[in-house]
Amino acid sequence: MGKGNGKTDAHLDLRSEDLRGEDLDHELPAGDDDEAASGAAASKPVETGVVSETEKLKAERDALLDRLARLQAEFDNARKRAVREQQEFREFAAADAIKALLPPLDSFERALRAGGDSGELRNGIELIYRQFQDALQKIGVQPIAATGQAFDPRIHEAVEMVETSEVPDHYVLDELQRGYKYKGRLLRPAMVRVARNSRG
Repeated sequence: MGKGNGKTDAHLDLRSEDLRGEDLDHELPAGDDDEAASGAAASKPVETGVVSETEKLKAERDALLDRLARLQAEFDNARKRAVREQQEFREFAAADAIKALLPPLDSFERALRAGGDSGELRNGIELIYRQFQDALQKIGVQPIAATGQAFDPRIHEAVEMVETSEVPDHYVLDELQRGYKYKGRLLRPAMVRVARNSRG
């Protein structure tokens, strides 16, 4: 009996150990699932951090592109303004040079009006006058029409009002000094005498 019980006890002990081993084997997969779950949970904050960093970089990129576009627009405007100012400077510089040429032109006109005995002298003066006028016209200088025109204070300067019925009231009777424009800008007004009468 004692021996038989000893074998049975030993057999039971081995069986218990087998069962414990099987339990351990069954518990291992559960442990793997827990680790996988914890790993997935840990990856979510990492992915969220990457997404927020990407959005931040995109926002910074968009801000830089917007700033670059604004700087390009400002540069283009500044360049156009500089070109326009240079053009205006050249035109005004030319205007000053043209003004210096007007007095000799006036002298030619007075000489032509005075006349003279020498036909050759007059022909020579007329030739110079025409050349002078052509040169001024090529660079954009135009004379202002005055005699017989309605008085316009924007381009005419009245130096005298003359009582007459030969021309309508407030019309230019005659021109004392010719006025000129340069590319549409007034260089100097025409000095004129203006008719005044009751006819209107």
